[in-house]
Amino acid sequence: MRLSGAWLIIALLAGVHATAGPQAETVSIPAWIEGGDCAIAPQFQATLNNKPAPVVTQMDPASDQLILVVFDLTGDLALIDAAELAITAEIAKLPKNAWVGLLRAQDGLHVMADPSANRESLAQTIQSLTASGVPGLLDTVRPALALGDAILRKSPVRVSVLYLTDGSIYGYREDFTNPVINESDPHDLSRRIPGALIEEKFSKLKDAVGSLEAPLFVVHLNYRRDGLNVTYQNGLETLADSTGGKAGICRSVGEIPEVIAAMFARISSAWRLNLAVPEKTPANIQIHLSAPCAEGERRLSWRTRLYPKEG
Repeated sequence: MRLSGAWLIIALLAGVHATAGPQAETVSIPAWIEGGDCAIAPQFQATLNNKPAPVVTQMDPASDQLILVVFDLTGDLALIDAAELAITAEIAKLPKNAWVGLLRAQDGLHVMADPSANRESLAQTIQSLTASGVPGLLDTVRPALALGDAILRKSPVRVSVLYLTDGSIYGYREDFTNPVINESDPHDLSRRIPGALIEEKFSKLKDAVGSLEAPLFVVHLNYRRDGLNVTYQNGLETLADSTGGKAGICRSVGEIPEVIAAMFARISSAWRLNLAVPEKTPANIQIHLSAPCAEGERRLSWRTRLYPKEG
């Protein structure tokens, strides 16, 4: 992986925010209040594997945030142009305490622009983007989330990773078509489960990012209806969900601005909760969250599982 500027980003954020981040015995999760804001600041209560876990700090949707936008664009220029216009417009709407970093995913993860609140500079960088023929999401999503995780652990900011992608599963250098392994065996499972390699890839990715605390959001610009791509798109949704994030698949050019706007709204409305981990908590953490104001039309959603690193 070539990731020039990654540590520059971390140093930059640490310099802007002098306050120390959560300690090693805490975990950070994103949470949302659905259906309207609470009249007063909510007092969250949490449990980890049914043990009380004090909320050490909570950062509301007005607090500082960093969004790492990763471009993984390969194909239709009409889709890409619509997406670039929409994402530039959404970045322009962000508050002044929202920083955006730009990266691209082809041939490894590369920093295009360090985190900035300069909307004009970010727009110019986005306008200069070029498409590549090879998608890179599956190869770069873990290092992208690891970068977000490193920043989140060092700085008291809300951090999210947003992929803008249009790739087909057939475009990857790795072959996910699951060719028949044994031509002479009619019972070969590869004949009956054509998407098995894709599902296995996403299963491994979920395990690989299970300890990383930054949520993943994905906007896929080009819904494809063939079986393997449906499996791939479902995998993107499952992977994002596992981190507390979300994926949106666009079925037309007209849907692109709407889906991107909804994703930015979701990212911006997140709370960040730092929870104290009780002693002897196993590596597989089941998280439960509640708040007195989340009743009636209001409800909570949050990341429900985490696999923190040992040590």
